[in-house]
Amino acid sequence: MQQKKIEAYLDCVSPYSFYAFSYLRQNQQALKASGVEVEFIPVFLGGINVASGNKPPWTLPAKAVYARYDGQRAQKYFGMKFEIPTFFPSYHFCFFKALWLQHRDISKPKVARTALLEVFSEEQAAEILRLAETPEIKQALNDVTLRVVKDFGAFGCPWSWVHDGKGNAEPFFGSDRFHFMWDYLEVPHRDLELHGPATGKL
Repeated sequence: MQQKKIEAYLDCVSPYSFYAFSYLRQNQQALKASGVEVEFIPVFLGGINVASGNKPPWTLPAKAVYARYDGQRAQKYFGMKFEIPTFFPSYHFCFFKALWLQHRDISKPKVARTALLEVFSEEQAAEILRLAETPEIKQALNDVTLRVVKDFGAFGCPWSWVHDGKGNAEPFFGSDRFHFMWDYLEVPHRDLELHGPATGKL
C-alpha cells in the first residue's frame, strides 16, 4: 500500500500558511498514528500569483474589506491573536513566529539570525543564511514554485497536494478545509459537529 501523505506548500508571508503550518504541526503525531506523513515545502507566493494569474486579496477593495473579518475569525478558530505587520519577507518554519506574533522584520539578516537561533546553533544559523543567498537555493525555490503551479494547479498558499495511499492525489487550498482533507484520507475526525439538540448534518 502506498503512503498517505500531505505535501504542504507554504510561504510565511501568508497568514493562512501560518494557520495551516501550526495546525498540521500540532496534529502531526495524530496524523502519523493514522498513517499520514506531512511534509512542509517552502514556495514563493508572489511567484505563484504571477504564474497562475492570481492577484493578492488586497488588490481588490471588496476582498480587502472582507479579509479583516476572515482574518479575525481564523485567528479565533486556530487560537491565535496578532496584527498584520507592515513588512512582508519570504522565509519559512521558525520565521512564522517572528513575523506574525512578534512583528520582527526577518528580511533583515540580523533579525533573521536571531529567529534562527531559537531553533538552530550559531554554526547552523550562519550556514542557513549563507545558503539562502546562493543562486542554487534561489533557483530551487523558483523551480518548486513553478512546479506547484504547473503540475498541481496552485494559485495561492497554503496549497496542499494530498496522496490518499491508493495511488491518487488531489489539491486542497487554504487553512479551512482540513475536514475535507480528513475525509479524503479517511482519517477519523469530528470537525463541524454542533453541540445541542440539532441532529441534521451539513
